[in-house]
Amino acid sequence: MKRREIRSDIAWATPKKIVIHGLDLCEDIVGKVDFGQMSFLLVFGRLPHANEARMFNAVMVILMEHGITPSSLATRLTYSGAPEAVQGAVAAGLLGLGSVFAGSLDNAARMLQQALPDPKNPGDLDRIAAETVTAFRSRKEIIPGIGHPFHKPIDPRAPKLFQVAEETGFSGPYVDLMKKIGAEAERQYQRVLPINVTGAMAAVASQFGLPWNVCRGLSVAARAMGLVGHIIEEARQPMADEIYARLEDEASAHLRPKE
Repeated sequence: MKRREIRSDIAWATPKKIVIHGLDLCEDIVGKVDFGQMSFLLVFGRLPHANEARMFNAVMVILMEHGITPSSLATRLTYSGAPEAVQGAVAAGLLGLGSVFAGSLDNAARMLQQALPDPKNPGDLDRIAAETVTAFRSRKEIIPGIGHPFHKPIDPRAPKLFQVAEETGFSGPYVDLMKKIGAEAERQYQRVLPINVTGAMAAVASQFGLPWNVCRGLSVAARAMGLVGHIIEEARQPMADEIYARLEDEASAHLRPKE
């Protein structure tokens, strides 16, 4: 069997030097490039210009924290049981990101990119939105990026992200289509269905040209830092043991004989 070349163009290192996408880590990056710019460099292979940096940073920070959620609870409970394994606690929280919490970003991006494969020739976005919503409704599937169990009548993060997109030049056909899908969903279902944060992120990520199947990586990377914050708070102000004890007591109370 003929072997393929093993190759990576991201970085190389010698005993005295590390180079990432052509930039010397110590001379060109450290102390000069911020976390968001560095993330952009690793995703796109180049440093961003000012508007790209602002938009990308907005996308990354907007999903970083959302209080006590299933992912942060998983992190706190895992840390309670294994405080020596911070990486395990963060991983536990990240593994819970999926189609319901935070991880719907890739599904929303797939919906947009499949509905609009050529953003340079968008066509009739009203028709595309109507067909998209009708298709999901006929399959009895949840429309990704639409609706939120808590933030109603709007998810305040979505319009803010769209505002930054407008200000930075990233409010293009995918953003327009996401807005139209949201409006069409409310029309067809006759109820409040706000565009949620992952729907807005999916639209902007699509404007950046990111393939849908890697978009969830943005939400995972963003939430990871938030989970580190929960670990720090859990160490200082524990709640996991109390949650565990209370659930152990309350969940099985009906099984115990009455005294």
